Amino acid sequence: MKGKRVAKSDLPTKICVVCQRPFAWRKTWSKVWSEVRYCSDACRRRRQLRPPAPADRQEI
Repeated sequence: MKGKRVAKSDLPTKICVVCQRPFAWRKTWSKVWSEVRYCSDACRRRRQLRPPAPADRQEI
């Protein structure tokens, strides 16, 4: 057995920006954990594009 095992309840968690569910750290995300935003590929595909910034021009 390599290294010490950590209980799943002790792993760091985040909230998915799409489904708002908590998800736990995975070994495959170890190098990019700070960049992970979605809990799954399905949520990543369903993500909503940010709405465009409000225009500074006035409608006539």
